[in-house]
Amino acid sequence: MSPTVLRSGPYRLFFFSNEAGEPPHVHVQRERMLAKFWLEPVALARSTGFSPPELRRIQTIVIENLNAILEAWNEYFTD
Repeated sequence: MSPTVLRSGPYRLFFFSNEAGEPPHVHVQRERMLAKFWLEPVALARSTGFSPPELRRIQTIVIENLNAILEAWNEYFTD
């Protein structure tokens, strides 16, 4: 299961439900492209298919929505 946290334009931001043991992060998908961003601090962990300018746009989306994403992470992964 991968709950969607946010949709912004063509991007879907989500978590994988089996990643509770990792530090807070979010995955971003558009079509077949995928990226992973750490949240504390916001930093690109890895990416497949996105261009550098698009990754900068995505990082801005993550930063602008950081509080909501972290809140969703904590709610989802709290025992």
